Amino acid sequence: MTHVFIFSPAAGKKNSGTLLLKRAAAAFPDGDFELYTTKAPGDARAIAKSFADSGEAARLYACGGDGILNEVVNAAAGCAHIAVTNVPMGTGNDFLRMFGREGKLRFSDIAALRDGPESAYDLIDCNGKLGLDIVCAGIDARVAEEVHRYKRIPLVGKKLAYIISLVVNVLFKGLTRPMEVEMGPLRHSGPAAIVCVGNASYYGGGFCPLPEARPDDGVLDMLLIGDITLLQFARCVMKYAKGRYKECPELVRDWHGDSVRVSSQDEIVAVVDGEVLRAREFTIRLSDKRVNFFRPAGVELGLDELHLGVLFCITLTVGFITPPFGINLFTAVSTTGEDYISVVKGVIPFMVVMFLCVLICAFIEPIITFLPDMMLGT
Repeated sequence: MTHVFIFSPAAGKKNSGTLLLKRAAAAFPDGDFELYTTKAPGDARAIAKSFADSGEAARLYACGGDGILNEVVNAAAGCAHIAVTNVPMGTGNDFLRMFGREGKLRFSDIAALRDGPESAYDLIDCNGKLGLDIVCAGIDARVAEEVHRYKRIPLVGKKLAYIISLVVNVLFKGLTRPMEVEMGPLRHSGPAAIVCVGNASYYGGGFCPLPEARPDDGVLDMLLIGDITLLQFARCVMKYAKGRYKECPELVRDWHGDSVRVSSQDEIVAVVDGEVLRAREFTIRLSDKRVNFFRPAGVELGLDELHLGVLFCITLTVGFITPPFGINLFTAVSTTGEDYISVVKGVIPFMVVMFLCVLICAFIEPIITFLPDMMLGT
């Protein structure tokens, strides 16, 4: 098994390459790894393809953001002997958000990745370009396309460039473009603001429009926002960003299927995992190919470790009063002088209530996570 690190210096800080080499050396003390640094767009795909074509088993570590991950995935798709992962070094890494709030931190642990399990994930095919995360066409794609233009302005960083692009496109260039959309049984012809097709949930630096999307379920989740006014957009955009699109049924239409077709007489801008495409027609479908993706042990899709930890503590307290060996039952007997049966009878009503609390907290995750999310601004 060959372990190959493909590093994009454009994604991290100036000393990112040196730090990566030290981390890799610590995870592979015998030096059994290879490190490649990209110099131009497309280099990561070429490096990954050379290992895919070799026929030998390899694990490819895409070190950077979603862009380099996409390049490596396009080269490794359909290759059973190749597995891919993402070592986060940029500010994006939207795909890793699928693995919980600590996803980026856990995927930074190269030693844990080295022996981690792998799973076969679905891919999106957009006019032949493969994506692991989300394909979008509309105002969000146009904003993403122009961010790079504004980043070239002196003293303008990525966040400010995004804000400038958002303001210019929303206020001065218009929200909608004429499109024809075929999405399962849904047909739309006319102005449209957003077409979003997800194999995963996150894009755009933290937007989560498709919270139910998973890259291992064999289904694409799709949203369509048609003609919309600026006021309506302002009212629903945060609900869209947080995956609460069902609260705006008059503005957002959804479908779960395997393909969508988008066309227009004018060029449409689409973004596939951060890469911009232009065409008059896009066919976006579930690809026949899949990619093997490996992760640290114990890290699963959609698992929020905070939610799991608090739920574990709540369940533990129920266990303390559950007959016949709940330790608090014996504590109550020794401190009150009551017999064991009387203590158990007195505890049963509280057990029922606590079991209900466990079920509610298990199935309604925000009860546990809303306060930390509010404090952290996530």
